[in-house]
Amino acid sequence: MSDAVSLTAPFAGWLAPLEEVPDPVFAERMMGDGFAIDPVEGVLRAPAAAEVINVPESGHAVTLRLDNGADLLLHIGLETVALGGKGFAARVAAGERVAQGQALIEFDLDAVATAARALITPVIMASEGYTLELGSLGRAVAAGAVVGQVLRTDAIVADAMASDVGAERVVRVTAANGIHARPAARIVAALKPFLAEVALHAADRSANARSTIALLGLGAGKDEEVRIVARGGDAQAAVDAVAELILANFHEAAHASVAKASAPANAGPVRAAPGLAIGQAFQLRSADLDVPENGTGIAAEQAALASATAATAAGLDGAHGTAAEIAEAHRALLADPELAATAARHIAEGRSAAFAWRAATQDARAALRATGDALLIERIADLTDLERQVIGRLMGDTAGPKLTIPKGTVLFADDLLPSQFLNLDTARLAGIVTAQGGPTSHVAILAASAGVPMLVAAGESVLAIADGTPVILDADAGTLTVDPDADALAEASTRLSALRERRARELATAHTAAHTADRVRIEVFANLGSVADAAAAVSAGAEGCGLLRTEFLFLERETAPSEEEQRETYSAIATTLGERPLIVRTLDIGGDKPVPYLPMEREENPALGLRGVRLTTARPDLMRIQLRAILRAVPAAQCRIMLPMVADLGDYRPVRALLDEVRAELGVREAIPLGVMIETPAAALLAGQIAREADFLSIGTNDLTQYTLAADRGNAAVSQRIDAMHPAVLRLVREVGKGAAAAGRWAGMCGGLASDPLAAPILIGLGITELSATPAQVPGVKAAVARFDMAACKALADKACDAQSAAEVRALAMEASA
Repeated sequence: MSDAVSLTAPFAGWLAPLEEVPDPVFAERMMGDGFAIDPVEGVLRAPAAAEVINVPESGHAVTLRLDNGADLLLHIGLETVALGGKGFAARVAAGERVAQGQALIEFDLDAVATAARALITPVIMASEGYTLELGSLGRAVAAGAVVGQVLRTDAIVADAMASDVGAERVVRVTAANGIHARPAARIVAALKPFLAEVALHAADRSANARSTIALLGLGAGKDEEVRIVARGGDAQAAVDAVAELILANFHEAAHASVAKASAPANAGPVRAAPGLAIGQAFQLRSADLDVPENGTGIAAEQAALASATAATAAGLDGAHGTAAEIAEAHRALLADPELAATAARHIAEGRSAAFAWRAATQDARAALRATGDALLIERIADLTDLERQVIGRLMGDTAGPKLTIPKGTVLFADDLLPSQFLNLDTARLAGIVTAQGGPTSHVAILAASAGVPMLVAAGESVLAIADGTPVILDADAGTLTVDPDADALAEASTRLSALRERRARELATAHTAAHTADRVRIEVFANLGSVADAAAAVSAGAEGCGLLRTEFLFLERETAPSEEEQRETYSAIATTLGERPLIVRTLDIGGDKPVPYLPMEREENPALGLRGVRLTTARPDLMRIQLRAILRAVPAAQCRIMLPMVADLGDYRPVRALLDEVRAELGVREAIPLGVMIETPAAALLAGQIAREADFLSIGTNDLTQYTLAADRGNAAVSQRIDAMHPAVLRLVREVGKGAAAAGRWAGMCGGLASDPLAAPILIGLGITELSATPAQVPGVKAAVARFDMAACKALADKACDAQSAAEVRALAMEASA
């Protein structure tokens, strides 16, 4: 394959820079680099020898694949797709081989010039991994005159190495699963601060290091050497950043033990998530939405696609734990330059945004399938998931309510997508079986995290099992028994009962009030986001709700929820909790979670912008309605209200005054505790001052940690730095504990660290007397509380604050818990 391909003028005319094209899609290089020609003749010729990839029915454009693999789009005029082919006559078809100078399209110069928005013709390099070098522009050229050349990136890097312009480093991939989705996303994120062009090479394969899709297609597995090459002023720094990330196993210690496993054809089911289930079969059959092939104009379709992908990415916010890691990989795919370039090329050919996005994801799936790598093939489901989500938004068919399934369902599907799993009612889900998929797919990780047994690669035959058929799913044994006899059912029921009894014994001890070993009372609450969460928390032994996230009522809708709708939801949660305390956090959204009914300007850093209490005090109408709904829904003895993103008393006092007004309006005589979330270092340092007016303090470690360590928890390039066990964070927690105690208030924690049993004795030693965890972690946290007395907790907390790193703190905690 040739590295450099010379380009000639496709017709006679005025050769111009791309910036002179009066269309931002081309002028701003949204589709790629290029140049333009304002023609004086009606024949478009091939600028180089190539293969014809596509000619739309309208005949206004053609895509060529050059001999070095680069795709070149030639688009005659602007908005010419609207002419419906009138005035154009294609002289070639897809699949043909053409020579340089061969006629591709003939057109009526005068008629097209009269009907089109403009006749200037963009010539776009629509591939990543290539660079366009042009001669002088702003001049008249004859057809066939040389105007520049297209170079492959790896050829450029090779030239750079020869002239000491670039940098190179060879490292060995030691991560258990090689460069799969999350590592690829982290490589792309790590390169964002650098300008250099970077490529990865493995054996005879190469990939653009800024493209997740290209890196997945590289297929670099465990123990394989990769060569990192770069060109540019910061080439060495970029190479070192990627190399250090690879040598650090992509900071994926939690996934290091995941086996790279797959089932050969007809090998039978493979365990993806452990467990045993008895239930009734339920077939999930999904169909792709029909999409229009032709678009309504390049600018409109490009804008629609950009909006849909941005909305899909925004919908990934708020994920926690395993789901957050998967969301990170999905965001990288949505921002992938090669996916974007392929979609843009189809849009330029007159296709609709939905058609273009489907074509782009299909090409990417084909590339992954061609690697033959079982682990990479499992990532195809992620592309399918994002394809359906983006197209759903484009077609106005976004995800609806949870899929209704019978209780005790064993769900069968060809393959299950992460978004589909998250839309299931897991309380009614006994297990999952898929015909395809793999044991390390993202949906398998989600199932394991949720404790749902799952088998994958079970074969097409499982899709023929009738709904309602009894089945036994033994994921640990890798077996599926369809319509079992009485003996098999009895044996499986006995085993399942034994497992449930063991779990019940653990839960039984969780329903007693939590105390340290020397009988100091520590409250263990749960974080909630729905009525179902409340029920799970009560079942797990939670003593109350330490954080009710109310934003779930406000997102994914066109208008704000009414006072009555909010009241009904809060009342249902309060009723589910019984008389247990309910701490309701007021609305916590901002620029990172935009909603249509709250128009906000785009913020460079939404985490530091108009969010939380800052937003609701700017919109007191929303705050008033929410406070009224809370007070009407939750009994005064049970009700506590908490404000997010408070920095100082200036954020607290206006809401205190408004709450008093609302209490008077509703005739509520009882005092309603109003506390604050400590999420900023400012609030932590002022905790004693704030506690003199606020009724309680509760630490949100997720934001507090990112602000303290100056590491964006949504940025894959630095997310590995975020650990709430860092001594700097723990010292701020200590300040909160001291400040609350001095003011006679209690201090709690509702952030992610409160769900870690390992951290419980340290937090108690720092003065935290209430821990609010995820419902599933409540029994473990209670058990951890009971293992230590206060003296041991304080001694461990002192050591933790004197440590030099989060790793050292964790080692201390593990030693103490051993």
